[in-house]
Amino acid sequence: MKKIVVIEPGYADYVHELAILEKYASQIEVVRLGTPSAEVITSVRDADAIMVREAKVDEAIISNLEKCKVIVRYGVGVDNIDLEAAKKKGIYVANVPDYGSEDVAEHAVALMLSAARRIPSRSNDVKAGVWGVGQAEPLFRVTNKVMGIVGFGRIARCFAKKVSGFEFSNILVFDPLLTETEANELNVKKCELEDLFSESDFISLHVPLNEKTRHMVDHHLLSKMKRTAILINTGRGGIINEDHLYEYLRDGKIFAAALDVFDKEPLDITLPMVKLNNVITTDHTAWFTEESVIELHQKAAYEVLRVLEGQEPKNWVNK
Repeated sequence: MKKIVVIEPGYADYVHELAILEKYASQIEVVRLGTPSAEVITSVRDADAIMVREAKVDEAIISNLEKCKVIVRYGVGVDNIDLEAAKKKGIYVANVPDYGSEDVAEHAVALMLSAARRIPSRSNDVKAGVWGVGQAEPLFRVTNKVMGIVGFGRIARCFAKKVSGFEFSNILVFDPLLTETEANELNVKKCELEDLFSESDFISLHVPLNEKTRHMVDHHLLSKMKRTAILINTGRGGIINEDHLYEYLRDGKIFAAALDVFDKEPLDITLPMVKLNNVITTDHTAWFTEESVIELHQKAAYEVLRVLEGQEPKNWVNK
């Protein structure tokens, strides 16, 4: 039997993983969030496979692994795993990029509409006894506006399909990997990043977090946005320089931001940006539905199974 360790997620159970991995494991060991690093190292030292969500799996942990064959990320982003350290040890790192696309796309649509129609502030005012605000707060029609999408992978394409029904005058996309032929087939317009920020009424971020994208949305790009524009982020928190965003929201230089992810999580609720009425926040929950959780558990377990059976993982990220 193999030792399979899950670091941190705190899911209710692991029945889906065990159903897939029953040939190799009768139980899955769990290292809870907040466990001291030394204890984590001890717990995973003799693991054959590690599964992780947000917890750091750094060089200190990886260097102490004695027989681990694979580290699987419950989700898409792998910036919490030291890919080079794993590569040096000959350990596969895999992720699950093809789960929850519908769910994240739906959440992005919900954030877009909530910000455009000021749903949270309207709800709060009504509950506080404030009625009939009418024209006191500006609201803008969605139809006939320009949607900008940064990054055009699975989730972004799903999002584009969903929002196409809103009859945008144009859907602009920035993604260096997108070809003109693909763009034409998908009824979107490929453009440069600065042009997208200056022309769009809504901007939805769907790029991974890496050295090139960290804090890419800064003063320079924010200054291009229309005063009536809305920024939506269901990608990764570090894509946005939050200090810069706060200034633009505070001064009314952009209309609103709707954010599911943040530079540091859990979100520090004492941050000035959190207090602004034109900011909508959710708790990195875009990925979550009952259906997506089952899909995530199963696909992560199949990556472990492939490696234990001598195959390469389907979604190998540290080749």
